Amino acid sequence: MISVAYAAEHGGHGSMPFYQDEHFWVAMGFLTIIAIFLKTAYAKVCAMLDARGIAIRERLESARRIRDEAQALLAEYQRKQRDALQESQEIIARAKNEAAKLREQAAAELEHRVAAAERQAMERIAAAEDAAKREVRHVAVDVAVAAASQVMAEKLSAKQAGALVDRAIADLPAQKFH
Repeated sequence: MISVAYAAEHGGHGSMPFYQDEHFWVAMGFLTIIAIFLKTAYAKVCAMLDARGIAIRERLESARRIRDEAQALLAEYQRKQRDALQESQEIIARAKNEAAKLREQAAAELEHRVAAAERQAMERIAAAEDAAKREVRHVAVDVAVAAASQVMAEKLSAKQAGALVDRAIADLPAQKFH
């Protein structure tokens, strides 16, 4: 330490060399401590900023991966939705075709049944006509026989009646009966 008496002898400031001045060494010590503090603080700040930068980079990378995965999932779901829509349209088209085929089959079956019923009705009508014709013939034969019997009984002699019966018996094989 420099004494106060020495400073008073030499007139205060400036006469002693700077490296002997205690203010110089205090300032140098202070600057050295500040430099050491700044150096360690700078290293710590840089390390902290680097760590934070790495964390931010990792978060950004994670966010990109998540975004890419989300886009892939979205694309997959959109594809599945398109596939499902296409499949539903195919199902509807198949159902319409099947309905058209069933409608055609039902119409053909109905037409076949109507034709069969019409054929049966025509056969029944023809059978009824034949039965009616036979009935009319039988009635006509019965009336003719009755009328002939009456006419013969009134106008024919026994000899003439016998000749007519013989001729009728002879004509029987040549006649067709319906």
